[in-house]
Amino acid sequence: MDTNVILIVLLVIVVAVTLWFVMIYNALVKLKVRTNEAWSDIDVQLKRRYDLIPNLINTVKGYATHEKELFEKVTQARANAMNAQNPEEQAGAENMLTGALKSLFAVSEAYPDLKANTNFLELQRELSDTENKIQASRRFYNGNVRDLNTKIQIFPDSIVAGILNIKKREFFEIDEPKEKETPKVEF
Repeated sequence: MDTNVILIVLLVIVVAVTLWFVMIYNALVKLKVRTNEAWSDIDVQLKRRYDLIPNLINTVKGYATHEKELFEKVTQARANAMNAQNPEEQAGAENMLTGALKSLFAVSEAYPDLKANTNFLELQRELSDTENKIQASRRFYNGNVRDLNTKIQIFPDSIVAGILNIKKREFFEIDEPKEKETPKVEF
């Protein structure tokens, strides 16, 4: 009789530990999948942005033919961004691309006919819309990364994460536009 009780207690302990492991495993997998999905959302918006850039360059080229160096800079920044391998590289490449695009738009200010071109205006609107979607996707991704990183660092979930080799993810951080800074007023 004592042997049966011991076996039942051991069986209950094994079942409880197994259920605990499965619950933590499922929670970690859910967070990992949500984080991957969030990165996919960013990737979709970045690809949309990359697809708009050649059209924008071609439109500007029609008006500003002597800006060859700037067009090459934008094209190179786009290529670098498309070839980034992780969120940290992607963020750096995106910052360079954003700077190059700002230069392109600054050049467009010198060409009134270009600024009035409906194709240019539509591309500019689409690019602005895409930038807003990238920002929203980035917030969603970073929220999921925060949740995943927190989950894999707290005990006892960290044990299961270590067994499953689930690693911390990097946040996708890009420089915010300088327009949001408070202007300095001097008298």
